[in-house]
Amino acid sequence: MPANIPPNTASSPATAFERLITVMNTLREQCPWDKKQTLETLRHLTIEETYELSDAILEGDKQEIKKELGDIMLHLVFYARIASESNDFTIVDVLNGICDKLIHRHPHIYSDVQVADEHEVKRNWEQLKLKEGNVSVLEGVPSSLPALVKASRIQEKARGVGFDWEEKSQVWEKVEEEIQEFKNEFNATKNEMIDKDKAESEFGDLLFSLINYARFIDINPENALEKTNKKFIKRFQYLENQAKSIGKNLKDMTLSEMDAFWNEAKSI
Repeated sequence: MPANIPPNTASSPATAFERLITVMNTLREQCPWDKKQTLETLRHLTIEETYELSDAILEGDKQEIKKELGDIMLHLVFYARIASESNDFTIVDVLNGICDKLIHRHPHIYSDVQVADEHEVKRNWEQLKLKEGNVSVLEGVPSSLPALVKASRIQEKARGVGFDWEEKSQVWEKVEEEIQEFKNEFNATKNEMIDKDKAESEFGDLLFSLINYARFIDINPENALEKTNKKFIKRFQYLENQAKSIGKNLKDMTLSEMDAFWNEAKSI
């Protein structure tokens, strides 16, 4: 017998959220696929949904953002439903937990602590985390984060406790220093086999310093690089399409022929 369909008449966040939980519970109890899912099987799907949300944000597609937020919201209540079946926690525990943490971490709002700006808010946040039992301010950086994102988070966390450069000019000097060290590594070995491990280390230092400088000028390096990726893909696909239009494969074209189409793509 078909399950009752909760009506789409929610007029408040609370009733809309309750509708989602009702649908989730029904699916978990009656759908063969939903019945089989575990925390582990959902994990990679959640990561995929998060990247899809990220893409929608970068594209500025508000309707797609709304859709992807719904997908992620579904995953959140799904995890809580699975955990409730083993009496580990419920969605109520999750929601109360995050509310309690936010209240505790914002004493400048919910208590009498005074702050001058957002940087003091971040410093207070990190100090409170240490008081809660964290041994290091860097404990909050997930080890599985992509390296570019992780570097940004590490630097933000260090800044939160005052470990930072004073002026952006100092950071740029560090960038130039790392560029020279990376360049020297190749100049020193131009007639010999390159020490790949050392070159890789110097390149990593250079990337880390560039990410640090981006933070000082308020550029998100992950967003910047992804926008460049998208720009390259768009131009390269234009190149491919133009090559097809004249009956050629890219591998059969000269670099100058490809450059002509590439320059056309840059002007579009």
